[in-house]
Amino acid sequence: MLVLLIIFMITAPLMSHRIRVDLPKADPGIKIDEKIEPLDLAIKEDGSMYLNDNPVNEAELKAQFAVAAVKTPQPELQIRADKNIEYKTIWGILSDAKSAGMVHVGFMTTGKSGEGR
Repeated sequence: MLVLLIIFMITAPLMSHRIRVDLPKADPGIKIDEKIEPLDLAIKEDGSMYLNDNPVNEAELKAQFAVAAVKTPQPELQIRADKNIEYKTIWGILSDAKSAGMVHVGFMTTGKSGEGR
């Protein structure tokens, strides 16, 4: 077993691809250290919605989703919903975000200690 391991360790670095391919260089046009601000959507128990701390209605929210969906890179939608909100409300918002082309969606929750994430 040890002999096989030693043989593998010696021959593995010598292995190379037989077919040479000139691969393209990746240039996403995005700086690695560039900070993309997420969309923070808060939904209160009464159903009122706040996008980045500004009150919005459903039509305004759809418009903001459409604007954010065409940005490159696309910001993440972070949803903070009251624990007593009905699921159909969240489902409707997710449906609107998907229809607008939003790809990155996250849900904010509290941890075990009760602190927000």
